[in-house]
Amino acid sequence: MILYLDTSALVKLYVEERHSDLVRRWAERVNVVATNEVAYAEMASALNRAFREGRISQKGFQSVWHIFDEDWECYTVVEVGGEVLNLAKELIFRHGLRGFDGIHLASALILGVEGEVVFGAFDQKLLKAAEREGLRWINY
Repeated sequence: MILYLDTSALVKLYVEERHSDLVRRWAERVNVVATNEVAYAEMASALNRAFREGRISQKGFQSVWHIFDEDWECYTVVEVGGEVLNLAKELIFRHGLRGFDGIHLASALILGVEGEVVFGAFDQKLLKAAEREGLRWINY
């Protein structure tokens, strides 16, 4: 089984937030954790925001970024390319998604061809789109 995490779910592996335990449990149960390469930049933004908002210290930010950066090599990373972009466009038009949400959903659907995919996200509109596209999702 593949667990595909968008950035809202991926960040919960590194910063203690609501539902972090749930995402960690799911990550421990699967063989593969996947995301799209845009998550790397999105994680930089999310961790920087957590620091700016005082949810993590400067030292915590540096430590968490270092751990995430090392972990990045362990993830199955879907590249942004023509197939992902074309499917993302269709999903954006069909479900009214934001750009990166369309990229994440398209990436998970493309991975779904290789095996069972469980989709992890914390945006209700994105989760409903994933369900309409036939993906199981982390139920919280």
